[in-house]
Amino acid sequence: MESAMETGHARVPEALASEKTKKGSKTRSRRRWRKGKAKASRLTNTMDLRTMTQSLVTLAEDNMAFFSSQGPGETARRLWDVFAGIREQALGLEPPLGHLLGKAHLFDLDAETPANGFRSLVHTARCCLAHLLHKSRYVAANRRSIFFRTSHNLAELEAYLAALTQLRALAYYAQRLLDTNQPGRLFFEGDERLIADFLREYVTLHKGCFYGRCLGFQFTPAIRPFLQTISIGLVSFGEHYKRNETGLGVTASSLFTSGRFAIDPELRGAEFERITQNLDVHFWKAFWNITEIEVLSSLANMASATVRVSRLLSLPPEAFEMPLTADPKLTVTISPALAHTGPGPVLVRLISYDLREGQDSKELSSLVKSEGPRSLELRPRPQQAPRSRSLVVHIHGGGFVAQTSKSHEPYLKSWAQELGAPILSIDYSLAPEAPFPRALEECFYAYCWAVKHCALLGSTGERICLAGDSAGGNLCFTVSLRAAAYGVRVPDGIMAAYPATMLQSTASPSRLLSLMDPLLPLSVLSKCVSAYAGGETEDHSDSDQKALGMMGLVRRDTALLLRDLRLNASSWLNSFLELSKHKAHTNLVPVVEPMRRSVSEAALAQPEGPLGTDSLKSLTLHDLSLEGSSETSENPELSLSAETLASSTPSDVNFLLQSEGTVEGAKAQEEMSTKDRSRGVGAAFPEGFHPRRSSQGATRMPLYSSPIAKNPFMSPLLAPDSMLQSLPPVHIVACALDPMLDDSVMFARRLRSLGQPVTLRVVEDLPHGFLSLAALCRETRQAAALCVERIRLILAPPDPRAAAAPV
Repeated sequence: MESAMETGHARVPEALASEKTKKGSKTRSRRRWRKGKAKASRLTNTMDLRTMTQSLVTLAEDNMAFFSSQGPGETARRLWDVFAGIREQALGLEPPLGHLLGKAHLFDLDAETPANGFRSLVHTARCCLAHLLHKSRYVAANRRSIFFRTSHNLAELEAYLAALTQLRALAYYAQRLLDTNQPGRLFFEGDERLIADFLREYVTLHKGCFYGRCLGFQFTPAIRPFLQTISIGLVSFGEHYKRNETGLGVTASSLFTSGRFAIDPELRGAEFERITQNLDVHFWKAFWNITEIEVLSSLANMASATVRVSRLLSLPPEAFEMPLTADPKLTVTISPALAHTGPGPVLVRLISYDLREGQDSKELSSLVKSEGPRSLELRPRPQQAPRSRSLVVHIHGGGFVAQTSKSHEPYLKSWAQELGAPILSIDYSLAPEAPFPRALEECFYAYCWAVKHCALLGSTGERICLAGDSAGGNLCFTVSLRAAAYGVRVPDGIMAAYPATMLQSTASPSRLLSLMDPLLPLSVLSKCVSAYAGGETEDHSDSDQKALGMMGLVRRDTALLLRDLRLNASSWLNSFLELSKHKAHTNLVPVVEPMRRSVSEAALAQPEGPLGTDSLKSLTLHDLSLEGSSETSENPELSLSAETLASSTPSDVNFLLQSEGTVEGAKAQEEMSTKDRSRGVGAAFPEGFHPRRSSQGATRMPLYSSPIAKNPFMSPLLAPDSMLQSLPPVHIVACALDPMLDDSVMFARRLRSLGQPVTLRVVEDLPHGFLSLAALCRETRQAAALCVERIRLILAPPDPRAAAAPV
């Protein structure tokens, strides 16, 4: 109970109010507070930025005047300080937000799709300002009440003030990007040393305030309880991981019962920040795989649609022939995945709402892999449904390091029911044990197998859609690029949900949102990409995290494997570089690939370009696009092996192709990089402004990209025009508040500039990974339904004659 001076009210004698009256008053107060918050939210959505800022400043000054008159008490002083800080930060934040908002439209895909990282950052800052505006109004209206909870409101105000301060820092960073990048470019371009300096400065910012009381403030309210549960589970799992209590005996209930993290948001936020900055990719691999625990997966499947077929299949590593689309009389050999570990089976999961012809055949049954008591969901039916005209090949997300089709099975079952088509989900090998290009090779092999054996899967294969989310969306694009490179059938369309198309370490306005995103912190994202690129070769964990039972064995074996890979890396990379020295075979039918040949070796073999092999090592992507568009090259889309595997020293390869004025643009970019480097990253902040810095020590995050990240089969955004023109129609569903939003926007813009059919739909107020949360609330269900709608456009495209007919 606060003192009378600090609450601004004398205590009411006990005899004047009964306990029942108090409870009733509190209930009515909470009801009024909720209604007031909803009303404030509606009002702030209609307010422009200047009006919102002025309203907040006026309320802050009013509250400052009140609490300054309450005497020398500590609580009154802290309340005065927090409102003074709100006033200062709100006034300082308005100019950069206004500047960003005035330029944001230049980065949209089109007028009907107003979405990019600049808009998202402004929206997030407005959400924080709106919450502070509502809270300031509440304080002004209730500060004299006996039921005013001073400590609670003070803690919340201090947390959101910290968040507002950090958002102001992000606004200055975004302004720096806006002033530095070429017009229309969202990704930071220029010298890699400058990018490293930028990231090194960025990762020192304090993040804990976004993981405590402010957790998920930018998302729809229905998501926030889920995020709080996840954050409590994460920090509890981190404790188990640190104390050697994970292994195989971890249970779901033990992860969400740490009381001190549940009742202390500040402690939870600080621990969350420590975990994201310091624990390695193996921790995230283990945590994200919690959904694979039998109890959780069974509960998720109980709430999902009931299907007749859900079978895990093991595809044997056997080469087979595929007809070429240009001349079906000719064939090409599709070899099993070979990179890093040699041939091995590929696991896929067949899901079908109805039992269709071919799905209970002996040939398919011979491929079934047992999963234990739940493995056989195939129940015989007197009559089989006919084969579907359509087939969906799905590639799951998980940062290239975690999860399987089992994690994504609940929404895939719903897809199978709504689409009336069988779905084949690919369980590709995961990094860091199997880095690039192993996953791509396995997905391409499984895709080709599905096309060839679609009759066994219950489909005639007339329409085939590739669908994936996050890392799976990346693999959908690269599998299609490889199918085009091989000359085999490409899918009829791609549906990619919040895909990653740029895996090079860089900055963009949407990437700045990773500072506050509880599902995709920047350090975690960088560790996953580094693992996929083969960069997680050492065990850098602290001594108190070693000897972790089964988890320790996994990490030890992984370190040994990657050490061997590192020893053989030079010969492996040399095999990439040697490819450009050989002339393409005149025969269109390649021979069976030898052991250890990778995707880049098999798909990138080509004749020398007009500039010669050696010149490739110093080409920019603009040069590559010119070479790729030249009619002197028969297979221009396969010309990146030498350039993409150049030295790991900082390079001048541009992130996007420049359309005109290349020489002048390059000179301007060089001058801009020199100027920016001389100014230093800290010059982004005005004098007197100091953002809060992390107290968790240096972040273990790779600052320089592996050169392999420039490979277009890893970062499709960096592919030359000739490769992207081979893609089928693309439908992208992105999240406005996703750190990967700019990947979707820039990829769609590149395809649109090439005349490729592409659509981009952006859902509001949802986090990355909403497909796995489809059953959580109305907003996630609507977003998942949008993905199904996009797939349906591919499987059953509208008749253009019907669209053109007069009404």
